[in-house]
Amino acid sequence: MTDQLPAARPRRLKDMWPEDVRALLRADPRLLVPVGACEPHGRHLPLGCDSIIAERLADDLSRLSGVLRAPTVEYGVNAPHGDPAAGSAGVRKKTLHRLLNDLLSSWEGCGVREFVLLTAHAHDPHQEALATVVTGGARVRVVDVFAVDVHDLLHGQDEPMHADEVDTSLLLHLAPELVRVDRAEDYMVERAALRRFRQGRLKDHGGSALTVLGRPTLATEATGRALYHRILGRVATRVLDVPHERVAEYLGAATSEGAVTPTVTLTAGPPDGAPDEARP
Repeated sequence: MTDQLPAARPRRLKDMWPEDVRALLRADPRLLVPVGACEPHGRHLPLGCDSIIAERLADDLSRLSGVLRAPTVEYGVNAPHGDPAAGSAGVRKKTLHRLLNDLLSSWEGCGVREFVLLTAHAHDPHQEALATVVTGGARVRVVDVFAVDVHDLLHGQDEPMHADEVDTSLLLHLAPELVRVDRAEDYMVERAALRRFRQGRLKDHGGSALTVLGRPTLATEATGRALYHRILGRVATRVLDVPHERVAEYLGAATSEGAVTPTVTLTAGPPDGAPDEARP
């Protein structure tokens, strides 16, 4: 196992010179790859909500573990939204799949032996594009950050939905200047409808034209902080093997309670380079 050393700041590949990247990969041949999306999240959240969450998570994981962090892939496979929202842009599943195959192939040629793909976009075709990438032999782990169980931290939902209490609380914690709380509108749906939405089969759910599913009006910064700490702790300890004590120290003992209790068992990576699905 690679000796892990925390970093004073995120180890962002785009800010480095080739010789620095080479040296870091010799010490730890892993690469964090955040994959975002550019799609509407109601009238109260920015188009890049999913990217902002994945980027911040990648930065903090890089600080905690010292693992190199790739530039964010800003576009994903968007859920159908009826009339397109101004600024929204996505790619087809096969386009994202091919893009990631090409990127990972290039980085594998530079010495990367394990990829951790991070996404906060729970749309099935998007997730499938990530889960089917193929490498020449490097391990691939796909981390859906919303697979972390957070039901006990929520006040009006049992699970993450879309532009909801979870998304809105996280943005209130990570980027409060980008949240227009006064524009938030609730729209609850049954789990079956949420499932259809994630599959891309809920064309018109009767609520906000900009796809709010859930209760964003219940969001708070305190909830967002608790959510983020739990997600960060679970991914750090279970996917990157960061010691629990380091995570607790990083988050602060008073606010990290419950953030570093792992509940997922990860299997060994397949020899053919196919991805694992890491469920923190």
